[in-house]
Amino acid sequence: MAEDRQITIRRMREEDLDRVAEIEKENFSTPWSRKSFSDFLKREGTYFLVAEREEAGETEICGYIGAYGIPDEGDITNVSVQKEYRRAGIGRKIVDELIRVTVAAGIKRLFLEVRESNDPAIRLYEHAGFVRCGLRKNYYTSPVENAVIMMRDE
Repeated sequence: MAEDRQITIRRMREEDLDRVAEIEKENFSTPWSRKSFSDFLKREGTYFLVAEREEAGETEICGYIGAYGIPDEGDITNVSVQKEYRRAGIGRKIVDELIRVTVAAGIKRLFLEVRESNDPAIRLYEHAGFVRCGLRKNYYTSPVENAVIMMRDE
C-alpha cells in the first residue's frame, strides 16, 4: 500500500471501525453507522482503505475511503479526512491508492457522487482523473443539495 513519511494507506480492518465511525459522524450530516461499515467489509468486491498517521510511535486513523465493484465497474461510497488533517494531501493519497487497488482488481471505470457545493472535493477528484458526467437533483439531505456525478475511466 502507499506510504508517506507519516501517512500509511492500508486496507480497513474490523478493529478500525470505531475510529472510522467517529470520523464519519464528525464529517457527514447523515453518517454511516459502524455496522454499515462492518457489513460492507464482509462483502466480496469491496475496497475500503484507511489513512494512518504515525507520530512518536503512535498511530491514528485520520481518513478513509471505500468503494465496491463488479467485474469492471465500481462506485466510491465514502471519502473522509479528519478535519484537522485536511489540506495535507491525505485525501489525494487515499483516492490515488483506491484507484491503484481497484485497477489492479480489474475495475476500469469508477463513479462517485459529491455535493455540488463541495468545490475542494470536486477539484481533488478532477485532479485524480474524474470528469463530471451528470447531476442527481436533491440527492443529499440535511441540507438538501444536488450531487455531481463523476466518472473515471482507466
